[in-house]
Amino acid sequence: MNKKEITASKVLDRVLVLEMVRVTEAAAIAASNLVGRGDEKAADAAAVEAMRKAFDELYMDGTVVIGEGERDEAPMLYIGEKVGGAPGKGPKIDIALDPLEGTTITAKAGPNALAVLAAAEEGCLLNAPDVYMDKIAVGPGYPPGVISLEKSVTENVESVARAKGVSPAEVIVCVLDRPRHADIIAELRKIGCGIYLIPDGDVAGVIATTDEDTTIDIYMGQGGAPEGVLAAAALRCAGGQFNGRLVFRNDDERARARKWGIDDLDRIYLLEDLAKGDCIFAATGVTDGSLLEGVKRLRGGKMTTDSVVMRASSGTVRWVKGEHRTA
Repeated sequence: MNKKEITASKVLDRVLVLEMVRVTEAAAIAASNLVGRGDEKAADAAAVEAMRKAFDELYMDGTVVIGEGERDEAPMLYIGEKVGGAPGKGPKIDIALDPLEGTTITAKAGPNALAVLAAAEEGCLLNAPDVYMDKIAVGPGYPPGVISLEKSVTENVESVARAKGVSPAEVIVCVLDRPRHADIIAELRKIGCGIYLIPDGDVAGVIATTDEDTTIDIYMGQGGAPEGVLAAAALRCAGGQFNGRLVFRNDDERARARKWGIDDLDRIYLLEDLAKGDCIFAATGVTDGSLLEGVKRLRGGKMTTDSVVMRASSGTVRWVKGEHRTA
């Protein structure tokens, strides 16, 4: 579906679109207090608590469909939790979120840590189980079907190269630096294309394909399924293509998928299977990265934030610089 063909939602009004930035700003600021402190859990907990408080200031009846886990695993922002300041009265909205995408990055003061969320009308975001997902993504401007998980690594790189009018050696692929990606990396080396390895943060990695300044053409590899839905929501707004396929390591994970209504365990999900209709994506940088700058503390009791908020129906991408008083 072309961005111009996406009908603007009566539920997701313009005010709510911009208010979502306040939520990611709050989470990023809270997490930034723990950058480089070596405590992943504390950084994540701070972001979660701040995001929840910010949600409760918004006039909406929200439900978390992708969050920190199921209720017995996460005390706040768990799957199924109600958020927003107008339960039963405000617009019904499904929320996918990661208050701190890159907990390890934050603890080690590395690049590309983000506070992210996606919002859509009820029933428009896939309730993805907390399992791995094979992913491949490209940004806007390519013919439909230029990438596919049914193709090999080499075939996907060659397909994108043909569409760009360049040789495969001129294509740059972003991959999470993980042992499980050794075969992908080896095949990419054999092709001779560029590889941009990232330590964590595959939502930022997918979004990087939409920004020509990053020079990244393709994202591929295996990461979290919930992060796949968040990335798909961003691509719905900014443009691009995405394929995802759930990966199950044991019977417990298969059972978890069936619990959320997923029966076809081998299905390849396209962009609109993960995030359909009008949707919003918002992110704020915690640490400096390819997409956004991190939170900066200035003299005089001030700090700055760098955020992006997108909407699918309008195709609008807004870059928001915020200045905040610390006291």
